[in-house]
Amino acid sequence: MGNIKKIGIAGTGAIGTTVAQALSRGDIPGFKLAGIAASSQARSDALNATLSTPVPFMSFGELANECDWVLEGLPPALFVDLARPVLSAGKVLIVLSCSQLLEHQDLIPHAQEHGARIVVPSGAMLGFDALKAAAVGEIHSVVIETRKPVAGLIKAPYLAQEKIDLTGITEAVRIIEGSVTEVARVFPANVNVAAALSLAGIGPDRTRMEVWADPTLDRNTHTVRVTSDSSDFTVAIQGRPSAKNPATGRITPLSVIAMLQNQSATLRIGT
Repeated sequence: MGNIKKIGIAGTGAIGTTVAQALSRGDIPGFKLAGIAASSQARSDALNATLSTPVPFMSFGELANECDWVLEGLPPALFVDLARPVLSAGKVLIVLSCSQLLEHQDLIPHAQEHGARIVVPSGAMLGFDALKAAAVGEIHSVVIETRKPVAGLIKAPYLAQEKIDLTGITEAVRIIEGSVTEVARVFPANVNVAAALSLAGIGPDRTRMEVWADPTLDRNTHTVRVTSDSSDFTVAIQGRPSAKNPATGRITPLSVIAMLQNQSATLRIGT
């Protein structure tokens, strides 16, 4: 197959590992894994041990220079350290820490200036096709309600700051409500889904979000309600956690793989 694109992966968590293994198996036509950036050589070596063909351990700058596409699966604090060199090099950046795009919206014109692209997979949410279609017309409102098991929220710094005690709760408690912009400031690790929805629709200032702690749940649940001049719709998803990291939905790396497979597909379904 001609025109094979080299792809690098930054981050060896549940998402980076699953996508790297799919690439190694040849499950993603048109792409070849070229390098891994990890927090240590040891983590890179551990991932390489699961691949049919080991690839080099690279810095962020080396990924930007050597690869055509780069998958970001990093802690939020490292996002810009990877994004800026990749976009400055005119490459394609696959973003999973979508909340960081709200904090660093200057990266979007920066990418355009350098002929780069930013791609956000659908991840743990569905309904993006309908939302983007509705956005061609007029969207009146978008509300996302995220409900999480208590264990998934109890260590959040915001709870300590606001003196919210979830110990022993027996019914759902709303932790915060506001615009995605407002919620992202205090829950940066919990709003990637909402950030992506807001960027696909009416923006983070007009998209509303609620975060609930629900003791009856053992999975994250996202419900989105949209009203527009073309249609009104509600979508909901209850994600299963990945085996490697319960904080990451199992469907998130699969959405990255599907998005990459779509690049070379003869038949493409959806926008």
